[in-house]
Amino acid sequence: MSAAMSAALAPELVAAQAAADAANGALPDPTLLSPAEGRAQTERANAWWNRDLPEMAAADEVTLTADPSLGTAPIRARRLVPPEVRGGLLLFVHGGGFAFCSPATHERCARVLARETGLTVLVPDYRLAPEHPFPAGLTDTVAALRAAPDFAEVPGPFAIAGDSAGANLALAALLHDIAAGRPVGVAAAMLFYGVFAADFETASYRFFRDGPGLTRGKMQRYWDWYLAPEGRSDPLAAPLLASDAALAALPPTRLIAAGVDPLLSDSLALGARLGTSVTIVPGVTHGFLQMSRDLPQARSALAEAAAFIRANC
Repeated sequence: MSAAMSAALAPELVAAQAAADAANGALPDPTLLSPAEGRAQTERANAWWNRDLPEMAAADEVTLTADPSLGTAPIRARRLVPPEVRGGLLLFVHGGGFAFCSPATHERCARVLARETGLTVLVPDYRLAPEHPFPAGLTDTVAALRAAPDFAEVPGPFAIAGDSAGANLALAALLHDIAAGRPVGVAAAMLFYGVFAADFETASYRFFRDGPGLTRGKMQRYWDWYLAPEGRSDPLAAPLLASDAALAALPPTRLIAAGVDPLLSDSLALGARLGTSVTIVPGVTHGFLQMSRDLPQARSALAEAAAFIRANC
């Protein structure tokens, strides 16, 4: 598998990243800053990718009520209603290493999915590590999973999606409620370049240990913030370790991975366990969906994801 890997970057990505670097200047590794400083820098940097937002019929803030059964407080969420809305809802769980990002950093991505699917999209603002380590973010995602259908502009089928750490949380939330014996009621799951285990010796972690883009060191620091090593065998933290029976109970699931990414092996391993193909987008780094304004590969990947969601919803 490692022989097929390449760190060669697509020229479109090189150009898009160069424009962002020129606008934002040289930025330090956010995982080497304090969590608050890293978060603030990440919000500023992602503002570049969230320009020229696709128009929505409505874009508002909503509150998911506290769930006493889970012990969650009220959760803020961004709700996006596309112009030609149809019945149903997509719960989109943003990434950011369990520690960074927000509905605002992923607004453009969520809006593109709303327009492409025709679904209301809900993006929860879950609690972040290290102030709120595992399982806080997961518990908030489970609460959002249970509450989300009530926020559809038009009632209909329900899907879930997530990128990076958000893909982990989306998948783990499904596994949580499957284990609890609850009817999940999700018609499809769309997972983008997810972190599904804490094995830093996979082929892609070795090949892309120093990037470009995401590095093994950054992922190790994200995991240190999220959960101590002794807890990382929990399938709700590392969904790749879930039982065959639990994975078999999942709804139809599609995986899209970045070709230049330490987490590529995570998607390939999960795809093998699920018996589903993995779309690998060559020449792009982890997080490339953020670049949908400037990167044709991001737009194509989102269109593929939306087609899968529409086919199941």
